[in-house]
Formats: sequence, C-alpha cells, structure tokens
Amino acid sequence: MTAKDVIRGLFATNDFVLNEYLKDIVDADLLIRPVPNANHAAWQLGHLIKSEAQLLKLIPGVPLPELPAGWDDKYTKETSKSDHPPAFQTKAEYLALYQAVRANSRKALDGYPEAEFEKPTLGRLAQIAPTHGAVFVLIANHPMMHAGQLVVLRRKLGKPIVI
Repeated sequence: MTAKDVIRGLFATNDFVLNEYLKDIVDADLLIRPVPNANHAAWQLGHLIKSEAQLLKLIPGVPLPELPAGWDDKYTKETSKSDHPPAFQTKAEYLALYQAVRANSRKALDGYPEAEFEKPTLGRLAQIAPTHGAVFVLIANHPMMHAGQLVVLRRKLGKPIVI
C-alpha cells in the first residue's frame, strides 16, 4: 500500500461519513444551529468547499477547482453568523459542488509525484500541514473535522443514528 492509497482511503471513508450524516437532512435543516453560536450545516458545507480549494493552492502545479464567483466571500467568519436563507445554497447544490471539488482533489493527488510529498508547505498552514503530503491528508480529513457538528444536528432533529 502506498501513501497515495492511504490518502485515497481517507477520501473514501470521510466522504462516506459526511454523506451518511447528510442523507436525510433536508434544505431547511441546513440552517438549524445545533446549539447557540454553532455554525449551521449550510455554512459548514460552503466552508468545506472553499477550504479545499484554498488548501490545494499550497501545492504548486496541481489543478485547482473553479468555484462560483464570490464563493470565498460567502463563507467567512463573519458570514457564519447569517441565518438568511437566500444567502445559502440547497443541499443538492452544495453536494454537487463538493463532489466536483473532491474529484478535482483526487485528480490532483493522482497526478502528484509521491516522491514530492515531503516538499515543505509554505505559509501560515505549515504548522498544521508541514509537507505537501500532509496537505493532501488534511484535505481528505477536513470533512471529518466537521462531522461531529452534524451528529449534534442530527440528534437535535431526532434523526436516527446512522453510523
């Protein structure tokens, strides 16, 4: 098993978990905050998409996904406080864009030379992901960092335990 195989496994597992937690969530549920001051699922999904595109920029030469115009400005710390439905997408729209961005990340992983995984990451995220290989791991794992919040939302909504 190669490093790429491990990272591909992380992509698959984490995407499975995210999709399971969202499978019976409807559009209106996306704007419910599980507890006061928590981010709702709509903002989190937009943030995951935005972050994945930004993280890929840390690895020179990989293909970058194209996000809708203004996407970066829609998912900031300030906009996380918004509960205004027109400011957010539908679940189907989020998942379609998420899947397209994930496909791009998988393509970037497939085309990136494993021998270059040890190249250092530059910038403010170097402490979290010090190498290019670590950036791919972070990209694959980032949805799992938000999955717990989706579990709390599911409990609040009385949804069944899925995993």
